[in-house]
Amino acid sequence: MKILFLGDASNYHHTLANALAKMGHEVTVASHGSYWMNTRRDIDISRPCSGKLGGALLWAKFNTILRNNLKGYDVVHISNPTFLDLRPHRNREIFDRLKRNNGRVFLTALGTDSHFVEMCCATDSPLRYSEWQIDGKPGPIIDKKAKWLNLELYDHCRYIYDNIDGVVTALYEYDLSARRILTNDMVAYGGIPIDTKAITPQYIDNTPEIITLFLGRHRNRQAEKGTDHIENVAKRIVEKYPTQCQLDIVENLPYNEYLARLRKAHIVMDQLYSFTPATNALLAMAMGLNTLSGGEEDFYRFINENELRPIINAIPNDDALYKTLEEVILHPEIIVKRSKEGRKFVEKHNDSKIVAQRFIDFWQTKM
Repeated sequence: MKILFLGDASNYHHTLANALAKMGHEVTVASHGSYWMNTRRDIDISRPCSGKLGGALLWAKFNTILRNNLKGYDVVHISNPTFLDLRPHRNREIFDRLKRNNGRVFLTALGTDSHFVEMCCATDSPLRYSEWQIDGKPGPIIDKKAKWLNLELYDHCRYIYDNIDGVVTALYEYDLSARRILTNDMVAYGGIPIDTKAITPQYIDNTPEIITLFLGRHRNRQAEKGTDHIENVAKRIVEKYPTQCQLDIVENLPYNEYLARLRKAHIVMDQLYSFTPATNALLAMAMGLNTLSGGEEDFYRFINENELRPIINAIPNDDALYKTLEEVILHPEIIVKRSKEGRKFVEKHNDSKIVAQRFIDFWQTKM
């Protein structure tokens, strides 16, 4: 098949594209490179500059690309209802042209959109906690709710969901959201692809004398990911156990530099409000490292995993989080066991070829 991925987040579409190409498909990735991460892509669609001028230049650039390069694909996957860094009505115009000039057009649910925020904030939300709401109380970024639920963006999001041929979800949480809007036959779980063959694990075979806690954060998303709380708790732990652990914090590094720093850690502290591990955590696990991230039983049940429990579950409560980290510092032998379990988990559930096959199986039901 001839496949186009339009937009990306944390190298998701690029990793998936590589797996599909190895399976014999012709694949193109057009993206902005996840901004500062500068991930790989075949066609660059980053905004040249900020403000109205940047929008006008991107609009002109993308129309040229669309006219010359983005026709005749069997499958098109957009990364979000606003897959271009442009106003919703511009995204809608491009979406409609993609529908006219290509085969099936799908959405990869990779991140926040209006329907996801609506679900997280609902009184009947299936999630006990998120960055939007924790146990029925406002979460740390609830002040951004109005932005996502404003009429222009909400209507655009609804338009995309009404006109796509299906949704493939990256996370359990996004799967819940999509199934509130669409019938089950329109949604498939894909998971996050990790090229495990390209990652040589460095298993932690011996109990570390000094445990390195690693926190990689996005400067402008600390409240959203809960890294502000994780940092504060980790600093308290290091202050209490200075001879047993140390803290390494990195911020907004390019992707390859980030991976190099990641490999020096024992425990990678990922995020606080998720039920599931995302790309950062899965990469760490594939390397043989431990990770503090979303590891709720809801997620394990969702993927039918009954044995492996490699994730140190991050709970959005500072006292509970402190006790969780302290338990690891006081019993570092746990790290050795989780090192091998984490790699096994990623190979079983998130290897890029396994994820790619889930996409193919879903596409075939829509052709």
